[in-house]
Amino acid sequence: MVDFSVVVCTYNGAARLPAVLAALRSQQQTDTFGWEILIVDNHSQDATATVVQDYQQIWPEPVALRYAFEPRQGLAYARRCAIQTVQAEWVGFIDDDTVPASDWVSAAYRFAQQHPTIGAYGSEILGDYAVEPPPGFQRIASCLAVIERGSHPFAYARHRGVLPAGAGMVIRRQAWLSAVPDEPKLTGVCAQSVRAKGEDIETLSYLRQRGWTIWHNPQMRLFHRIPQARLERPYLLTLFHSIGSSRYPLRMMHYASWQRAGMTLLYAASDLRKLLLHLVVTRQLFALDVVTACERRLLLSSLFSPIYYWQTQTRGWIARWLVALLPDLSIDKLFHA
Repeated sequence: MVDFSVVVCTYNGAARLPAVLAALRSQQQTDTFGWEILIVDNHSQDATATVVQDYQQIWPEPVALRYAFEPRQGLAYARRCAIQTVQAEWVGFIDDDTVPASDWVSAAYRFAQQHPTIGAYGSEILGDYAVEPPPGFQRIASCLAVIERGSHPFAYARHRGVLPAGAGMVIRRQAWLSAVPDEPKLTGVCAQSVRAKGEDIETLSYLRQRGWTIWHNPQMRLFHRIPQARLERPYLLTLFHSIGSSRYPLRMMHYASWQRAGMTLLYAASDLRKLLLHLVVTRQLFALDVVTACERRLLLSSLFSPIYYWQTQTRGWIARWLVALLPDLSIDKLFHA
């Protein structure tokens, strides 16, 4: 019997997986329940499969180390593959750059037993930085999956947009199956691209709509390994543009089609107000420091997220129309986003 499944979704994770697997191999206080590990390979181009096979040869009983391959690139697809593959009641997701503390699995399982009616819960995630983060980084840290929200468990308020990070998130499998559609609106991190972020918020929003509560559990600790490149301006600005541009589809999923035009205008007014307030508070017309620039990029991308979404949808419609007329044409090359 498997009571708890740990899932590691990875793309080209051959160099990162050993640290994660070493930490999972040395988990403590797990003798009283059955658990397993599933590696979901999201169409890697490196030696990820070989690394997993090598570890399977030396992996100790009775914890199973399993492997699954998901050809559709995108974290949302990898997570769906995991849900369809495992059978445990609770599924804990770890990214290939997040290393769990030695008691993460036991803390996750214990929390599920203490809160048997909840739908999902997230971890505390501490940053493990290759270099010193820029000044003021704590203002944007949660967008890089660094989550420090106090020492006491709590339920996330339904009326607020704050939710756990996808790394370290544990979901009741039955809640997922009852609430989350097979096809995502946002595909999530795809290969090395951070476009279409927001897949985990989309998933948790579906759970909320079905009445499931979502919690934070600070006893589950992860260490997020953040390389220098992810603390530099080009990557950060691209990341925050992606987060902001995903706001429109995430917001509109809460409303019926006849409500969306009015809500789009209300959200645009709110985003514009926040942008103007940010200009006043920071006293910078053109953001100079990287943290302020990221905040500004997020606000601007949120304001224009309906345009980004409609543009993508239009290009998708045109692509499908051309495919129908010219089936031999490589449309992916013409409309690569």
